[in-house]
Order: sequence, then C-alpha cells, then structure tokens
Amino acid sequence: MDHPRDATPAAKPGFLERTFRLAEHGTSVRTEVLAGLTTFLTMAYIVFINPSILADAGMPRGAVFVATCLVAALGSLIMALYANYPIALAPGMGLNAYFTYVVVQQLGFSWQAALGAVFISGLCFLIVTLTGLRALIVDGIPRSMRIAITVGIGLFLAIIALKNAGLVAANPATLVTLGDLHKPETILAVVGFLIVAVLSARKVRAALLASILTVTALSFVFAGNTFQGVVALPPSITPTLFALDIPGALSAGLLNVILVLFLVELFDATGTLMGVANRAGLLTDGRMRRLDRALMADSVSVFAGALLGTSSTTAYLESASGVEEGGRTGLTAATVAVLFLACLFFAPLAGAVPAYATAPALFYVACLMLRELVELDWDDLTEVVPACVTALLMPLTYSIATGVSCGFITYAALKLLAGRAREVKPIVWVIAAVFLFKFVETGGAH
Repeated sequence: MDHPRDATPAAKPGFLERTFRLAEHGTSVRTEVLAGLTTFLTMAYIVFINPSILADAGMPRGAVFVATCLVAALGSLIMALYANYPIALAPGMGLNAYFTYVVVQQLGFSWQAALGAVFISGLCFLIVTLTGLRALIVDGIPRSMRIAITVGIGLFLAIIALKNAGLVAANPATLVTLGDLHKPETILAVVGFLIVAVLSARKVRAALLASILTVTALSFVFAGNTFQGVVALPPSITPTLFALDIPGALSAGLLNVILVLFLVELFDATGTLMGVANRAGLLTDGRMRRLDRALMADSVSVFAGALLGTSSTTAYLESASGVEEGGRTGLTAATVAVLFLACLFFAPLAGAVPAYATAPALFYVACLMLRELVELDWDDLTEVVPACVTALLMPLTYSIATGVSCGFITYAALKLLAGRAREVKPIVWVIAAVFLFKFVETGGAH
C-alpha cells in the first residue's frame, strides 16, 4: 500500500529567482523592475545627447542613436546576466566630448580613426581584465581613496544635476553662478527635489520615480514640453556599423589618445562600479565579490560600442538612483537593457522626459553619497588630504579620471615625504607614476 508523503516538495525556484538570486539579496521582482525603470529614466538622456555630440564629429546622428541604444542594452544585459549587479552601462559623458572636441576637431583625426582608437583601448581594457591586472589595481586602492571615489562621484553627480536643472550656470567672471530662477524648467526642478526629499523622508519607496514622472507631467503644462508621438521605426545603423579605422588609429598621433582613453575608461568605470556597489551595500570588506565579472561586462562593452559606432561605453553613475529605489541584483540592469531596446521604437515617448525632470532625483542621490565622508580617519592627514583632493577635483574639473589621477599622485607624494612610504602598496606607486607621466606629457587631462 502506498504511504502518504510526509511533506510536499518545495516549489522549484522560478527563472528570475535562479538567475538573479532575489531572495538572497532581500529584494523582489517588483522592486528590481521599479529600480530599473528609475535608473533608465535618469540616464535615458544619453540616447539624445550622445548622437548630438558625436554629430559634431561628422557622424550620422540617426546611426549613432541606434548604436547608443544597442550598446547600452548589450552592456547592461551582460552586467545583469554575467555579474548580477544593478549597474547599467551606456556611452559615457565626457568620453564622447573628448572623442569629438579633442580627437576629431582639435587633433584633426577622422571619426573612423577615433572609433579605431576606442576599439584598441577597449581591447587593452579587456586584456588587463582577463589577466587579473585590473582587479589587482582595484584591490590596491587604499580605503580612504575608495571612500573619496564614492564621495567624488556624488559631487560629480551633483554638478551634473544642478546644471541640468538650470540652478547652476556658466559665468565668465566666477566660472559658475546661480541660474535663472524665473525659468519654469528651473522651478519645476526645485519642486521635483522637494517631492523626492519629502517622499523619501516619509519612507515612500518610489520617491525618485514619482518625482521624475510628476515633473514630466507638469512640464507639458508649464514648460512647453511637446508630445511628438509614441512609436517610430529606428534609423539605419549601416553608416557607422564596422566603420572604424584601426590602421588609422595606430598612427603615432593617436597612440597618446589610446593611452588617455584607456586610463579614463579604467578609472571612470572602476570608480563608478565601486561607488554604486558601495551605495548598494554590495561590498564585502571593501571589495566587490564579483568584480572580475563586472569588469568583464564593462570591458566588452567598450569595443562592442566601437564596432557599432559610438564612443567609449562605461558604467553609469545614474545607476545609484535605481539602487536608492532598492535595486540589488542584475534584474535592475536587465530591466534597463529592455527599456533601451524599446527606445529604438519608442524614441518620441522616451524623449518626453526632460533632463530637468531627472535632475532632482540625481541631486538627491548625490546628497546621500556624501555621508561616506564620516568613514574617513580625519586624524590622519596623509589619508584625508588625498581623499579630499580626489573628491573635490572630480566636479571642479568635470572629470572623474582627473580627480582620481591627482588623488593618487597626492597620496603617494604625501606618504613618501611624511616618511610613511612603507604603507603604500606597490600598485599605488605604479598608478601614481603613470598619471604623473601623463600630466607631464599632455600638460593635463583632457
């Protein structure tokens, strides 16, 4: 006679649970998708800004739009499935400006040769990742510098947000000044910040997303935002697909460009990965457990972008907004990937979210990232001063790489001159020397 079973077998975990280990990270599908939507909304501007900047280099705007969407989707999906981190990737701001205004317009190289330089720098990036050298570099970063990178990214995020909100404007006498507070866009950005701050104080999880959607809705009424439809067929990518000129990139004049691209990609991406992971509480003893996988996703995206037809791809600071909404796994990044693919067909709809609608969310996240400063040992000036140099120079030079460069040089110099050189790991000496050489050769970072 058959005996009844003592217990019902446990239900087999679903595909999403097996892939992203949601329960282990204390999250849910709803939370991850909401976080992914928030991240996407804060970085969707890149699908419009990147084509605009690269068009100044002579590249076809429509093809660059498609390349931007595709590489953002590809990079974010690799990060999701291979590294399982809530970090999205897309062509980097700053890197695209260097590509257009320095390499093409100032140095006079063709955009095809510039793409070749991006491709080669991406291969170098991949090699140092595969050999473990990049992880060794990251592991050698002192704790104070890791904190500084997180804080500096927060400050960098803040100045981007304030600029997009119209609260900070250029001034020939003082460099920056207060923007025009009578503009409806600026007023809406202030309202958006108050919304996100109040809702967050009341423990509303979707505070950032609510702020973005509210300001976008108000923009149609008060700021002249126009609705231009929902669906449109994507342009052809043919003009930029595989158009890179690798032989041209290997010419003497572009070798230094390749070095600069490599260094900027290395520290922009690594700094962002560590900063966002730290904000998400995903660091163990100050390290990312799956750092090598995250670095691989980032590396592959760089040369994939060059093949498709866009400047260097990198991990995005705006991922911090999704983390703040509760994103903890790759499902957040996978959601971003799907939305970037949707952008190919829903470009008019995605374009309805103005930069000043996402600026309040970014500025709020930046404020929260500054709390890492309390972790510094303020009694040790050889640790604090380089950390402050790193954090302050990122926004003031509008470059994460420059802040990191000057920070490492200052760290090595102070330790040496203070008679504490033994505290410095060998990789720090190497990094400081490379950056010092770059400054001597170029007269500064572009």
